Amino acid sequence: MSDKRYYIACLDLEGRSALVVGGGPVALEKAQGLLECGASVTVVAPEAVHELLSLPVEWLARGYHSADLRGRLLVVAATSSAPLNRRVFAEAEARGVFCNVVDVPELCSLILPAVHREGPIAVAVSTGGASPALAQRIRDDVAALVGPQHAALAEELRALRPWAKEHLPSYEARREFFQRRVEEALA
Repeated sequence: MSDKRYYIACLDLEGRSALVVGGGPVALEKAQGLLECGASVTVVAPEAVHELLSLPVEWLARGYHSADLRGRLLVVAATSSAPLNRRVFAEAEARGVFCNVVDVPELCSLILPAVHREGPIAVAVSTGGASPALAQRIRDDVAALVGPQHAALAEELRALRPWAKEHLPSYEARREFFQRRVEEALA
């Protein structure tokens, strides 16, 4: 495994097209995560677990075709077939589509961190694909530190942003205002 460095970003998937190749429990988990963020999810698999089919996804009840990548922002390959997963990755790479092959970091242009959400706060932990188990443990440790009071504060600060932009003349003044508010609230 390489020591690749990934650019960490939060993606707005609302209404964007994502493809999940596979119909098992892992595909179910990945589809749920994409749907939670508003993605438009298509699943392609000859068969799928019942829970996956009960989700608001478009199901293509057949094997994967290269054309399934057309118009997609990202694809998750979650099949038990290593050759198929490699093919999905190679074809996604050729089309400039981000691809995650579950549990095969060297076949990923996109890795999925372990995430804890509390209201508008999302804390993501990644080990660069080295150990999902370690990422999950660290996520759980951090989750114990981030609670409802942080979510409420985030909502309050979000509501203050327009006021601060209108009344505080510079980025530095706004940064100091918000840093002070955070310190006061969490003291």
